[in-house]
Amino acid sequence: MNSSDSFPSRGAMPVCILLSVHNGATFLADQLRSLVQQTHQDWALIWRDDGSTDDSARIVQHFADTQPVGRCVQITRITERLGVARSFALLLDQVPDGHLAAFCDQDDVWFPDKLERAAQALLPLHATGRPALYCSRQVLTDAALARLGLSPLLPSAPTFSMALAQNIATGCTITLSPAAIRLVRAAMPPPARTLHDWWSYLLVSGADGQVVTDNRPSLYYRQHQSNAVGAPAHVAARALAAFRRGPGPFMSAFSTNVAQLLCHADLLSDRNTATLTTLQQALAIRGPAGWLARFRVLRRLPGLRRGTRAEQMVFRSWFLLG
Repeated sequence: MNSSDSFPSRGAMPVCILLSVHNGATFLADQLRSLVQQTHQDWALIWRDDGSTDDSARIVQHFADTQPVGRCVQITRITERLGVARSFALLLDQVPDGHLAAFCDQDDVWFPDKLERAAQALLPLHATGRPALYCSRQVLTDAALARLGLSPLLPSAPTFSMALAQNIATGCTITLSPAAIRLVRAAMPPPARTLHDWWSYLLVSGADGQVVTDNRPSLYYRQHQSNAVGAPAHVAARALAAFRRGPGPFMSAFSTNVAQLLCHADLLSDRNTATLTTLQQALAIRGPAGWLARFRVLRRLPGLRRGTRAEQMVFRSWFLLG
């Protein structure tokens, strides 16, 4: 399925909501109800079941049967389990030209104005032809939607160097412009340790696109035992979790992201490609000479930082160790 003829056209900047479900029957109905309640009604749902063994597919199909013909399109071309990132990559490939794309998780609840705010933010940027990504904060809740707190404040002008150090674009809040969709498609799938949201953020910022951050929450983000990622509510908890994971997993993902982005240098700006080359060269040097090279990189790239002081201390230590 990759034809705009399959979707109703109801006005400017229509949105394709991309939903990949996997054993999400417990919370799916709440999320689907929140889609119907959107104030921006020019949307279509593109969805696939990623190998569920529960009633997920039946629940979404029942929802689709209650919607106008053509509003919900199931993608069945590949039926085996792909995992989160590859499943969303497949769905993104189905978005018709001229549509926005909003990633949708199966266990959240969207605020009624979520799509409207994203579409309004991206509309003036569409005419520029530059890729643009919208993302927002979230209200963190437990499984019963009891409030736990807010996700961290988002920077007003995130840079490519910041994107390399930390993902601030939570997938369930992301909406991509048509130019961003084309950009991300050209570099899909992401590396194995990186999900679709961080990869989209890296590519848009790396191409000198516009990353629009909205510090008004746009959804309830459930935290429960089956979260694919999750988000600790407190800064100390996030820093402690990162410290316990240790440098290995993060630096492996960091180095792989740098290498994979360089494989798509034709999609990125020259200055950001130069940054990636500098990083790759510094990471390749072992021993004390490598520590000195990476220290110099941190001096040259002050934007290579994470959001809080505690997280930044952990990141600097890991980066220096390589």
